[in-house]
Amino acid sequence: MSVSIWVNLHVLASLLSLLGFITRGVWMLSESPMLAKKPVKILPHVIDTVLLVTALLAAYIIYWSDGVNPDFITAKIVGLLVYIGLGLVALKLGKTKGVRASAWILAIVVFIYIAAMSVSKSVIFA
Repeated sequence: MSVSIWVNLHVLASLLSLLGFITRGVWMLSESPMLAKKPVKILPHVIDTVLLVTALLAAYIIYWSDGVNPDFITAKIVGLLVYIGLGLVALKLGKTKGVRASAWILAIVVFIYIAAMSVSKSVIFA
């Protein structure tokens, strides 16, 4: 399969992941009962799994198979770990609505940072 298929699927999964995270954050802030629905609990995991698998496949095909690991790939992985941590605080672990809202906004900023590195193919603010 062509690498462009994996990259395009990764971009689609990225957009769906961000849209879902923003939606769940709005529901969290408004205390919507939608957060308790089964599809809302399952679908983000499916989308994020596709996101991660396509990222790893594309990185392997484009870089790692040739023994190359660009700095921006490492920075994206670190950013992803930060995004996941902030997402957990925002949607599950935050004790107050203020902490959850702050973590939610910071997670969105980190997501945008990761996307910017994807476009620029370089580490930003390093």
